[in-house]
Amino acid sequence: MSSVPTVGGPAAVDGNRTSAKRRRRGVPGGGAPSADGAPGGVKPGGGASRGAGWPFVVPFLVFFVLFLVVPLGFGLWMSLTDSSLTGNGDSTFAGLDNYTEAFTDGEVWQSLGNTAWFTLLSSVPLVLFALVMALLVHTGLPGQWIWRLSFFAPYLLPVAVVTQVWGMLYQPELGLFNTMLKAVGIDGIGWVVEEKYAMWSVALLTLWWTVGFNFLLYLAALQSVPDHLYEAAALDGAGAWRRLCSITLPQLRRTTGLIAVLQVLASLKVFDQIYLLTKGGPAGSTRPILEYIYDTGFTNYRLGYASAVSYVFFAIVLILSLAQLGLFSRRED
Repeated sequence: MSSVPTVGGPAAVDGNRTSAKRRRRGVPGGGAPSADGAPGGVKPGGGASRGAGWPFVVPFLVFFVLFLVVPLGFGLWMSLTDSSLTGNGDSTFAGLDNYTEAFTDGEVWQSLGNTAWFTLLSSVPLVLFALVMALLVHTGLPGQWIWRLSFFAPYLLPVAVVTQVWGMLYQPELGLFNTMLKAVGIDGIGWVVEEKYAMWSVALLTLWWTVGFNFLLYLAALQSVPDHLYEAAALDGAGAWRRLCSITLPQLRRTTGLIAVLQVLASLKVFDQIYLLTKGGPAGSTRPILEYIYDTGFTNYRLGYASAVSYVFFAIVLILSLAQLGLFSRRED
């Protein structure tokens, strides 16, 4: 009587028996699920995996606490005292006196007005010009790498170089701008020495210097717009202007919101180019709030009062940021 052949031979039979024994005993690797459904008796979320990410988070938390939380707390406490940079005598608790003085200080309001005026002059052109530049490059201008380099290269320059170059361009007698105006019969302009032109001059410098960053963000967003949208619009007979208004600009809404928020925050924190170019002049017409805080703390040595003004400015920036985020989030909905 012939026997039925076993597939795999004796070794396979022994292996099947071994696997069956391992499953009955619940040995890991035998394939038997554990009581909570995990294979091999391994419990999900067991003690070995809990807290495994803390070693990666702790270094960040240490630096966050040391360099952000502690300085914020110390600065807040200092704003409630009459601390001085000279260190003469012990500082005493002043309560809200510094904040009361800040709200009644005319120079604080003047510097806040200068900051708001600069923000308005710089933020709107920096968004619009960046969009136009990105659209021009995205449409396929010849020599795109030259355009991209020329648009973005100024952003890589340090502020000291930028202000030095533009200071020579703004020079009343030998500067390039006044030389060009005189060549066409127009009297020269005191770009940074007359109050009515000084802030416009700073805004123009800032536009040339920083527009490359916004241009790069817009260009990246344009390259991510799906091509099939333009193809469908072309089949429907939509022209270039219609495609721009109905496809491109709506697709750039999130990017525009991001750039607007970042640009307003950057303009509110203006300090370097104004300090190096005009020193806040003429007659304080270009002095921003950060320069006033700097002068109060490091020139007049009133650290407590300077801290109070800085926290007032911080509250204003926070409120404006939240308002902007809320505005753009509602538009997206």
